[in-house]
Amino acid sequence: MTAVTVLYFASLRDAAGVDRETVAHDGDLRALYAALRERHGFALPVERLRVAIDGAFARWDDVPGEGAEVAFIPPVSGG
Repeated sequence: MTAVTVLYFASLRDAAGVDRETVAHDGDLRALYAALRERHGFALPVERLRVAIDGAFARWDDVPGEGAEVAFIPPVSGG
């Protein structure tokens, strides 16, 4: 298992109840989000999100390394 820090923003932060957590996971970013979506009840599908590893946008089939910081970024509206 690989330990990664996951950052949550906006509606994902609200649903998770935290702005970050460290999780153990093996697999790509899509599988990581699916596991966290099940755990926290996230409503947004991957098609509506952007994902980043260590501050750089990533692809859903990328696999984060040990200690990576993963950010799931939902669409935001401004005003």
